[in-house]
Amino acid sequence: MIIEIPEPVSGGLMLSYKCNAVCRHCMYACSPDWNADWISSDDLYRVLKGLAGKIQPSPYGPDQMSLNHGLHFSGGEPFLNFRLLCEAVETARKLDIPSLFVETNCFWAGSDDITKYKLKTLKELGLTGIMISVNPFYLEYVPFERTRRAIEYSLPVFGDNVAVYQLEYYRRFERLGIEETMSFSDYLEQSGSGDFTANTEFFLSGRAAYSMDEYGLFPKYPAGAFINTHCRPHFLRSWHNHFDNYGNYVPGYCGGLSLGYALELDKTLADGFDSRKNPVLTYIVNNDFEGLLSFAADSGYREDREGYLSKCHLCIDIRKHLAQRDDFMELRPVEFYKHLC
Repeated sequence: MIIEIPEPVSGGLMLSYKCNAVCRHCMYACSPDWNADWISSDDLYRVLKGLAGKIQPSPYGPDQMSLNHGLHFSGGEPFLNFRLLCEAVETARKLDIPSLFVETNCFWAGSDDITKYKLKTLKELGLTGIMISVNPFYLEYVPFERTRRAIEYSLPVFGDNVAVYQLEYYRRFERLGIEETMSFSDYLEQSGSGDFTANTEFFLSGRAAYSMDEYGLFPKYPAGAFINTHCRPHFLRSWHNHFDNYGNYVPGYCGGLSLGYALELDKTLADGFDSRKNPVLTYIVNNDFEGLLSFAADSGYREDREGYLSKCHLCIDIRKHLAQRDDFMELRPVEFYKHLC
């Protein structure tokens, strides 16, 4: 059976999985330990050419940004390769892709002059806006004064097209008077663990499925508690998918999964994927986690007796086991599974 892949209307282009940080919450298991493997100029053009005409603008117009509309440049940390980021923005603009923005942790905002120069350069090349990530996990690696500086100088450049994700954490850091970096443990001690996720968005997926366990902030459940629950947001969707530097079409927030070859996007969308050749994808699409669990058990997977933090945790733990075989084309890139813990 051929399963149809929805045409993407928004998403993110991952220039690399390499990052300056090893954030505990990272959905894509990014870190400094990855080989950079920056997307090549040829592949950059091929992906963007495939997305041109498909990516839809913000409801407020093509020169406005919205987090689930348009196209954002991501990683890893895209500012680690500023030249490539500039090339990506310029190429996308020439292809008339609307609502372009970049997602960053602001490690690069070490001085006023550097910050202003990079923001102005990207704006002149055609970047619509910027999303600045703020949370206790980045705070372990990026001094908060750099985050504040990046926001301060982004506003006169991009105006309303500056998004602080998440603003609640920014307010908390301001109240605590934080200037430099702070360990997650110290943050919990100062802020009180009870308010850690209050009024914020947090996903127990990716690296968080493993790194959050030691803090005892979330309950665990047996695998059976998740077998009949649906993926939220839905696994196959047209909005906010990702396209990585290896040519993988990554569905939504599901790091380590590939729907097909993003460098030949039109063909990938036309062909869909064969359920017989992509059993892991097929089980997930059908919400048949009982089947996926049984399938993995046949190759030696055993349920964790301590339980799982979420359905995503169960899914990724099963996939991590299956990826050791290295013969599932949908479990890509395989390196993702090696960088989870």
